[in-house]
Amino acid sequence: MFELLEGSHGNTLGLRAVGTITHDDYAWLVPQVGKLVETYGQVRLLCDLGNFQSEAADAWLADFQFGLEYHDKIVKMALVGERRWEAWVARLAAPLYAREARYFPSAQIDMAWAWVRS
Repeated sequence: MFELLEGSHGNTLGLRAVGTITHDDYAWLVPQVGKLVETYGQVRLLCDLGNFQSEAADAWLADFQFGLEYHDKIVKMALVGERRWEAWVARLAAPLYAREARYFPSAQIDMAWAWVRS
C-alpha cells in the first residue's frame, strides 16, 4: 500500500510504499496525482521504498498506465531507500515516470525532500 508522508504539501506528494503494491493502490494513487496536476499543472514526487517488498502482477498494467499518463507531469521524482536495486530503479524512472529522477539513501531523506521541492 501507499502511505501519505507528512511532508506532502502543495504540488509535492510524499509516499511510503509498504509491503506489496496492488492494483487497488494505483486506484488510490492515480486520483491523488490527478488532483495535483489539475490544481498545479505538475507534480513533485518522493517515494520512500524502505518498506516496499514487491509489486503484484495485477498492478503491472496500472503501473505502466500511470507512467504513460503522468510522465510529463511529474517534474521530479526522488526515490529513497537502502537497497542497491533501488538506485537502479531511479535511473529507469526518468524515462518512464518523471522528467528527472534521483536516488537518495534513507539517511538522506531530508536532502531528498529539499531536492524534489527545488
